Amino acid sequence: MANESLSPNENETRRTLVEKQLCQARWDRDQLVDEYPITEGKILAAGGKPRRGKRLRADYVLEYRPGMPVGVVEVKRTSIDAADGIEQAKRYAKKLELPVAYATNGVDIYEIDLDAGTMVQVDAYPSPDELWARYRRAKGLDDEGVANLLLTPFDHSVKNWDNSPKIPRYYQRFAVNKAVEAIGRGQDRILLVLATGTGKTLVAYQIVKKLWQARWPEGRLPRVLYLADRNILVDQPKDEYFVKGFGEAVHKLGRGVAQLGRHIYFALYQSLDKQGNQTTGDTTALFERFPKDFFDLIIVDECHRGSANDNSNWRRILDHFDSAVKIGLTATPISTKDADTYEYFGKPVYEYSLRNGIDDGFLAPYRVRRVNINLDVMGWRPEPGQVDNHGTPIPEREYTQPDFEKILMIKERTEVAAQYLTDLLHETGRTNKTIVFCVDSNHAHRMRVALHNLNQDLSGRYGGDYVVRITAKDGDAGMAHLDEFKKVDSEAPVIAVTSRLLSTGVDMPMVRNVVIFRPIGSMTEFKQIVGRGTRLFPDQDKFSFDIIDFVYATRKFNDPGFDGPPIRRYEVKTDDEGHAVETAEDDLTGNGLQLAEPHADYEEQESGLFDPGEGMSDDELVSALTTRARRYYVDGQDVFIWNDTLYVLDDDSGRPKMIEYRVFAGERVRKLNLSPMELRGQWARVGSRATILQTLKEQGIDFKVLAEQMGDHDADPLDLLLAAAWEFPAMTRRERARRVRREHREFLDSFAAEAREILELILDKYIEHGPVELRPTVLTLPPLRDMGSPSELTAHFGGGDKLREALDRLGEYVYDIAA
Repeated sequence: MANESLSPNENETRRTLVEKQLCQARWDRDQLVDEYPITEGKILAAGGKPRRGKRLRADYVLEYRPGMPVGVVEVKRTSIDAADGIEQAKRYAKKLELPVAYATNGVDIYEIDLDAGTMVQVDAYPSPDELWARYRRAKGLDDEGVANLLLTPFDHSVKNWDNSPKIPRYYQRFAVNKAVEAIGRGQDRILLVLATGTGKTLVAYQIVKKLWQARWPEGRLPRVLYLADRNILVDQPKDEYFVKGFGEAVHKLGRGVAQLGRHIYFALYQSLDKQGNQTTGDTTALFERFPKDFFDLIIVDECHRGSANDNSNWRRILDHFDSAVKIGLTATPISTKDADTYEYFGKPVYEYSLRNGIDDGFLAPYRVRRVNINLDVMGWRPEPGQVDNHGTPIPEREYTQPDFEKILMIKERTEVAAQYLTDLLHETGRTNKTIVFCVDSNHAHRMRVALHNLNQDLSGRYGGDYVVRITAKDGDAGMAHLDEFKKVDSEAPVIAVTSRLLSTGVDMPMVRNVVIFRPIGSMTEFKQIVGRGTRLFPDQDKFSFDIIDFVYATRKFNDPGFDGPPIRRYEVKTDDEGHAVETAEDDLTGNGLQLAEPHADYEEQESGLFDPGEGMSDDELVSALTTRARRYYVDGQDVFIWNDTLYVLDDDSGRPKMIEYRVFAGERVRKLNLSPMELRGQWARVGSRATILQTLKEQGIDFKVLAEQMGDHDADPLDLLLAAAWEFPAMTRRERARRVRREHREFLDSFAAEAREILELILDKYIEHGPVELRPTVLTLPPLRDMGSPSELTAHFGGGDKLREALDRLGEYVYDIAA
């Protein structure tokens, strides 16, 4: 290899050698996308200020047509062996699902064919047509029509909030192309599973745009129906995407009018299923006024709801348009007795999970604060003969968490939770947008009142809108609050208290706190609720979010089904003699087990999935419903926070897993590969202590959070680390300073009066602020700066080197190994 100092650097190698070689292979420069963005870099936000890991950028991606990558090139400078780039090239190709990759230093070229399993040195790159042909062979794209659909370019006309174009990310391109390819191959039911916050609406828009530009089907413009069950799920994609991209071709159906002259329709199931004028005897539903073959494509948003149910009236709509291709979009497929997303749509053609999004840096990571209220831990039992606030006798039994807010309303329980949340917002940011999920609208009202009264200053400043309730009962006023709440530039509302209305389908990138104050039985709903906080908004430093859990709902993070598809029920078909002749398709988790999703009766009753009369006689049913309808209001009870614990994501596990912050910190300390004695020794010196602090900061250690979690705000950070990693007993900073003054008086007295006074003041600053003050910059802080300039103070020690030596000695005595 050439002398590195004389050889071209990597950038020069690209421009003068690699690009020239590619152009000789008939690649146009606009087919060479340099610094091709793949991922944004995982966000590390366990503690302290969030920072990103390394972004994944390919040196070159070779595009046969705009938006259609067929190969990747990793470049090293000429003084480095080209083979050193092979692993990087393979990594990029695997991430982009490309069959061919190249590693080069501008002199040597290695070709890695992941489809053929070969790795060879070549003299030149293949031409675009050659590489496209190899791509088609690897992907099985024999059909010319399917290939042409994929080559239809992506649309860049829709803009972000800052007017930059919405460029599809790599996984969004995958989802679009997988769906379009399936359509081209004649598949009529297609499922896309993408985590909340990963841009399902953009995917839907790009699918339609590709089909529109390709004149599918049969050389004409397609007729498309976009279906959902909530106005916000219809209006947001219609107004923010499709109207901007398709103009007057877009129409929202409603009021019983079948407008047949448009191409892209948006509709609620409820509107389509609405029958005509009953007084005239017209019972024809709106969807039945369209010919059965009118729509070519139906997009079903949040397809785990509504039409997922075999017996749903809404299924009739999809059945009516039986010739249309149906695309289901969801973050949370379901698989239950009567509703199975996979049963209707089939296996997903593409999946992108929450973990994928967090690892790639496209979704915000989260921390969890589990907060235990004493009543939830210990339960509550009325005194004999106790009556509620209305004089109604309270049945004598033990009431536990599922009873609270459904049967038994204890005023202080809501107020204690509101106080905890208020205190937390005082610490983390009182204008941090927060969603609080309550049991029902009544509970949401009482939570709103408690939060409103605890934050009177801001409630007054924002005209009573610092805290608002947004539930189905709040109608248009609630929707108006929601419109303001979800804006990235709105100051208020800050806290939105809800029950279920905001659990799905609402894009709210500024939400920093998701508060769970009601039990959640459904894994599907839990995923949706977590998804309210996963969107990033870097322009306002929103890189992570917190989940505040009062009801231990976050135990579902430990469920094997949390970050993957639901466990499918296992079925066996038999012949007339009882022998197994056919089994259902293998369950998607690979374990072949039948596991019921945990649920709670009180939740499913409210959501309409629970039959309260199942297995009961009429008299038993009347009695049960009467009991359920009765609620008891109680106040004057002793309610308090039992304890709260902070948990963070475990980066080392194969899936999202919560670990306690103290455990997390201890693991990071042990990864320094220092013994307790070595850690003490390095901590005592200014330079090595700074290195350790920076390393731990980069790994997400926040000493303020650690002190809070360990309940010891006066301990030295070193003692917190020793306690977290090896369970050493902690000393306070005051105790350490007192020990120096008592046992190392000779050291202090060895200095002249002025220098000794400076060291004494530095010890006082250490007591107040910790080891950050055991360094020369302390001379710029009061009261030391009042004694003279840093140079004047340094002169009392005989110069800068002598000062640093004195501070290192002081640090050694503060962190004496015997302490």
